[in-house]
Amino acid sequence: MSDAPKPIPVTILDKEYLVACAENERESLFQAAEFLNKRMKQLRDSGKIIGAERIAVMAALNIAHEYQDYRNQKEGYTLNIGASLKRIQSKIAGALSREEQLELTDVSSS
Repeated sequence: MSDAPKPIPVTILDKEYLVACAENERESLFQAAEFLNKRMKQLRDSGKIIGAERIAVMAALNIAHEYQDYRNQKEGYTLNIGASLKRIQSKIAGALSREEQLELTDVSSS
């Protein structure tokens, strides 16, 4: 089976679009289109935004904002994990150092 992109129809706000997509990415495309369609329908149904183009831009901005928040949160977790690992490594190194000192003391006192 080839992974060459093929046109796949997706529907967003009751309009069909053909999107070139590799076969192995098809399910992901459908999920993304469904997610975008849901978000755009929510904006349209709120009545605050009129026009498909404006709805698309607002949906894109909202999704980009959520993604940016996710990335920032993920970076914070990564920094916290890195700091925790350094503390653990330091404690392990300290414990190993004390054990080596005890072994040296035991050998010299014998």
